[in-house]
Amino acid sequence: MTAPRKGRITKISGNMVTVSFDSPVMQNEVAYILHQAERLKSEIIRVRGKLAEMQVYEETSGLKIGEEVEFTGELLSVELGPGMLGQIFDGLQNPLPEIARQCGFFLKRGVYFKALSDTQVWDFTPLVKPGDRVRAGDKIGFVVEKIFRHYCMVPFSLQGNFEVVSIENAGTFTIREAVAQIKDLDGKIYPVYLSQNWPVKIPIQAYAEKVKPDEPLVTKMRLIDSLFPVARGGTYCIPGPFGAGKTVLQQLTSRHADVDIVVIAACGERAGEIVETLKTFPTILDPRTNRLLSDRTVIISNTSSMPVAARESSVYTAVTIAEYYRQMGLHVLLLADSTSRWAQAMREMSGRLEEIPGEEAFPAYLESRIASFYERAGAVRLYDGSTGSVTIGGAVSPAGGNFEEPVTQATLKVVGAFHGLSRSRSDARRYPAIDPLISWSKYKSFIDEKQKERGHGILRKGFDVAQMMKVVGEEGTSLSDYVDYLKAEFFDFVYLQQNAFDAVDEATPKERQIYVFDFIYRILESEFIFENKDTALHFFQQLRQLFKGWNSAPWQSEEFEKNEKEIRVFSLERLKKG
Repeated sequence: MTAPRKGRITKISGNMVTVSFDSPVMQNEVAYILHQAERLKSEIIRVRGKLAEMQVYEETSGLKIGEEVEFTGELLSVELGPGMLGQIFDGLQNPLPEIARQCGFFLKRGVYFKALSDTQVWDFTPLVKPGDRVRAGDKIGFVVEKIFRHYCMVPFSLQGNFEVVSIENAGTFTIREAVAQIKDLDGKIYPVYLSQNWPVKIPIQAYAEKVKPDEPLVTKMRLIDSLFPVARGGTYCIPGPFGAGKTVLQQLTSRHADVDIVVIAACGERAGEIVETLKTFPTILDPRTNRLLSDRTVIISNTSSMPVAARESSVYTAVTIAEYYRQMGLHVLLLADSTSRWAQAMREMSGRLEEIPGEEAFPAYLESRIASFYERAGAVRLYDGSTGSVTIGGAVSPAGGNFEEPVTQATLKVVGAFHGLSRSRSDARRYPAIDPLISWSKYKSFIDEKQKERGHGILRKGFDVAQMMKVVGEEGTSLSDYVDYLKAEFFDFVYLQQNAFDAVDEATPKERQIYVFDFIYRILESEFIFENKDTALHFFQQLRQLFKGWNSAPWQSEEFEKNEKEIRVFSLERLKKG
């Protein structure tokens, strides 16, 4: 057995430690600082001569110059296998509930647990037979995890073609027991287990091809789906000031989006928001399956009080888990909240490395790091012909709601949709507080393009009239302009806003969105007869109230049809004839 390679601490600067070494080391290698009875996990982020600079994933108080460091020869990796769904991990994939059970509710430094249970048994069903040809990512069998078939796959790290030498019959196995053996062209035998390890900073690419995301991802948020859609396998960002509703919007999306698996990366967020997520998710019923929402959710929890270096690992751990489930032919939604905290951690480590700073002291490589993260999204066609996808939605928390700051701008360069939250809309209780005048999407909506553009046009016209009214007053505005303003407010109120506390209105299916949008489009295009502005205002106020009841009526129910008929009759009274 080879003796472990060792080094010694020569400098300590916050969460960055400089270590001298004699044996070769590599970038991103994991090392442990041996401090008394503790082993503190670290990662090499830069090598210069005989010195390695490491970011430490723990508090560094009490460390001393000269203390020993042990290099592992391994990259920062996660264990991928059955048992992850419903779990809450930290950024290093430690199961937090297990740590709490054994160590109490205050995390102890240097305590690490295996991500997956060694003792839990799984019912394995084989899908191949001896003599079959396989390659990395091919499915050789499956176990049932929650509501999914969790496929056991040929390790992604293997290259080339392999032959199945043996495969176990259907039975129960732990993740430490080999269920198959395969051999390469040279006759070397490799065991295959229910789980496998993968380095988090390297994308999983065991698929036939990456395809262009062109199928809309239905989130059931009308403002998003109809005007600023997200593609399945696409990317989007939600920047906004504190308290504008980012977390609530992400929670609603995770509940109602048309995906199989949801991975939530709480990256450096305030503990109060994360506690709310951790308390809420295990009790919420999934509207798609009528089971607990946690049955198809993985949470990576890393609060702002944890060491800053762990924010980076939490982001990469989350996206690696998302890619793993994508390899099974599942559609995964990754919600990262917030990438600004990750960028702040990069800025801190860059400062400790004494690198030349970029704008607002962020590192010069900020854009490339953010781009490489979002590039791991995408839809793929697997070797067996099935498709899977990872859709990434990142929340950004710009200081003061300033969208011109570097993190927001770097994100906007690489994402396919921008959902900008507005403080003014949030203060006016217009939720979701996505500003329709600054948001955009490069993806195609299921709403007719002509109708969508007309809706945008009405909103822009209404905003212009509202700005003019602030100067000249309502009495200085023509009746036709005032009607345009009322139409824009009507469209905003009855369609763009949703009531998250209403069981029906909180989520609108695709078919209903298409039907109602077409209905509203005809109202927006209609010419009405009004004697004066008061009459127009009263008409649209009544129409809004009728629509409010319609939005709360279940789709295609008797109540839905009754409310629709009332709206049609009421609208015809003011419709211009001919």
